[in-house]
Order: sequence, then C-alpha cells, then structure tokens
Amino acid sequence: MLDEGADILDIGAESTRPGAAAVHADREWGRLEPVLTELAKWQIPLSLDTMKADIMSKGADIGVDILNDVSGFKDAASQAVLSSSGCGGVIMHMQGQPRTMQQAPVYADCVLEVAAFLQQQIDVLRGQGVAPDRLLVDPGFGFGKMLQHNIDLFKATPRFAAMASGVLIGVSRKSMIGTLTQQTDANQRVYGSVAAAVRAAELGARVVRVHDVRATLDALVVADALAEPRSL
Repeated sequence: MLDEGADILDIGAESTRPGAAAVHADREWGRLEPVLTELAKWQIPLSLDTMKADIMSKGADIGVDILNDVSGFKDAASQAVLSSSGCGGVIMHMQGQPRTMQQAPVYADCVLEVAAFLQQQIDVLRGQGVAPDRLLVDPGFGFGKMLQHNIDLFKATPRFAAMASGVLIGVSRKSMIGTLTQQTDANQRVYGSVAAAVRAAELGARVVRVHDVRATLDALVVADALAEPRSL
C-alpha cells in the first residue's frame, strides 16, 4: 500500500462488518501488537481502528498517530486516552452495534442526526482538552444505514467537511457500491469505489479510506489536474 502511494495505514483487528461478532480485547491485542510494533519502526503515519480504550492506550504507547473509533468516542475512558495521548482522532457515527446495525435502521433525518451526533462528540472531546484540529469526522457509511441513508450522507460531504478539521470518507468496496453497480463480489467493486473516492474529494473530503490505493491515487491525480480552478 505504501509503494502504491498510501499516506496513512489504518490497522484494525476486530471486524466491524454487518453481523460481525465482538472480539475479546486480549485476542484483539494479540493480533495487533506484533503488527503495530513492526510498523512503528517504519516512521509512517499509523491509524489504529479500535473501539476499546485499553487497546487505544497500548497503541498510543507503541506510537500510533491516530485513534479511529467507529463507536465515536462515546465512553469516558476512550475520551481520556485520546486527550492524554496527543493522538489525532476519527469520530465515526454508528447506529447500534456491528452484529445488529443493519437490521432496519431508522432515522427521521439521517444527515441531521449524524451531523448532530458528530458535533456533540466534538464538543465533548473539546471539553476533555482535545482541540478540533486533532479530529476528523466520519459519517459511518454502512454502519446502521440503508442505501438511501448512505447516498444522502455522501451528498452532504461538504457539510461534514466543515466540521472539526475535516471529514474522512470510507466507502471503498462497501455494500452501497455493490448495490449501485450490481456487483455482489466485493473484489469487483474497484471501479465504483474509485469513482466514489474521486467524487468525495471533489466534495471536500480531507481523507479517503480505500483498499485499492494505486487505482484511487491515479484517478485523484488526473481528476485534480483536469478540474476547473476554484474561485477564491
């Protein structure tokens, strides 16, 4: 991924796909420790994808740069770790838990509710001493959202881009891409994922989280070169 042009590596050891069962902290850390220990020697930005404060703390001690919490730093322990570690943080929105989150999620207004949650967590963390410029927000595509919810959230990227230090968009190979392209095999969703990454960047995303680094980077470079100059 680095050879293909990735700027950040995001490492996680507990699946959060729909229907996934929780992983015990000891097993999660057993998977993570040797990988993070090695990658920390490479002097590259590392993001740790975990919902557990204890894992966050251990990762920060090893030297990760970003704590990526799909549960949105809702518990006081994870807030304290983020505050004391000096790491950056990614606040993600998730309705429910991975095991059940796709069982008929309901919103009165998905964009408003997700934005309100993210702003609330920014404010909470700010009260813990975490400056907004240390934070990215993530609307949480596919985390308790149906297709239209995901589409509405994606189109609202400029709104999320104005929060904290910007928005991370992660839709690579997800079911929304599969549904739109009628590709049931996630490995066949590369083209749709690249298109989404380019559109996310056009809408103001600061970070795109992807699987297919070289294809995405090439598309972003070309799209940027051919874009109309932005008016000041």
